[in-house]
Amino acid sequence: MNARKQHRLLMIDDDTSLAELLVEYFERFGHKLITARTAADGRYLLRRDEPDLLILDVMLPDADGMELCRAIRAESDIPIVMLTARGDVPDRVLGLEFGADDYVPKPFEPRELVARVETLMRRSREAPGARRLAAAGGLVLETATRRVTLRGEPVELTAAEFELLRILMEGRGRVFSRDALLRKLRGIDSSIYDRSIDMLVSRVRRKLADDSRSPRFIKTLRGAGYQFTGAFDS
Repeated sequence: MNARKQHRLLMIDDDTSLAELLVEYFERFGHKLITARTAADGRYLLRRDEPDLLILDVMLPDADGMELCRAIRAESDIPIVMLTARGDVPDRVLGLEFGADDYVPKPFEPRELVARVETLMRRSREAPGARRLAAAGGLVLETATRRVTLRGEPVELTAAEFELLRILMEGRGRVFSRDALLRKLRGIDSSIYDRSIDMLVSRVRRKLADDSRSPRFIKTLRGAGYQFTGAFDS
C-alpha cells in the first residue's frame, strides 16, 4: 500500500453531526481533523495548531463565513475550502473572490471532500521542479520554494493562485483556454465552472498590479483564454 501523506486540518462549522462524521472519515485516510463551531474558536485554533488546510462554512453563528475567509486570507496563504449549503454559482464565485481555493456545496459525499482536500494539499506542498522563472518587470517565481516576488517584494499567493501563475509562466506565449486551466488546476472530477478561473486571474492580476486593459503579464484573449505575455529575463 502506498504511504499517504498525513495532514492536519481545521474545520469551522456549527453542524456538530457533520463535524463528528468528518472527523471519523478523515481519520480513515490518515488525516487529523480538528473542529470549531464558531469563528472565534476557529481563529484561536488556527493560530494555536497551525493546520495545513482550513474547511470553512459560510453560515456561522457569530460571523459571516465569507468575511472570515477574506480576513484569514489577508494574513495567511493556508488553502481554504468553503463548505456551505449555498451552492449557487454567484455565491461560489464570491467565495473564490474572497480568497477560497475551492468550494464544496452541501450535501456532498465525504469521499469527494477528501479528494478535494488531498488535491489542494498536493498543489500547495509539492513543487513541480526546482525552476526560477523571471520576467521583465521584476516578476520572479521560484517553483522549489513556491515563492513569488515583484521588484524584490514578496507577493502572497494562495495555492491555487500560485499554480495558475506557474502554469501560465511555464507556458509563456501559449494560450490556455479556461477548460485547459481547470483541468490542470483541479486534477479531480468536480462541479467546476469557468468563472472560477476568471476570479483566480483577477486575484493574481490585482496582487501583481497588472492592469487587464494594458497587461504587462497576463493577457485575456476573448473567446480563447489567457496568455502570459511578459518577456523573460535572460
